[in-house]
Amino acid sequence: MAEVKIACPKCDWEPQPSDHWGCTCGHSWHTFDTGGRCPKCGKIWEDTQCLGAWAGGCAQWSPHLEWYRNLDEWLKDEIEKIRTKELTPVI
Repeated sequence: MAEVKIACPKCDWEPQPSDHWGCTCGHSWHTFDTGGRCPKCGKIWEDTQCLGAWAGGCAQWSPHLEWYRNLDEWLKDEIEKIRTKELTPVI
């Protein structure tokens, strides 16, 4: 099974669970826990900023989905699981 990894598409910095991003509503959370959606106000962040040099990143913005590595392989694996279940007779 493919393992999805998260890393900045520009500098390869990998966020840690303790890293947090801030929303315009003032809420702070780990954006990859929610796929870029603020849990307080529901805003969907299409782009995500790499945290600054203090955290080892480049501070540049990239589309949120580009942060996910091996997502295509993971999706293929999940689709295959669904197809396999559909082909398995239910008794």
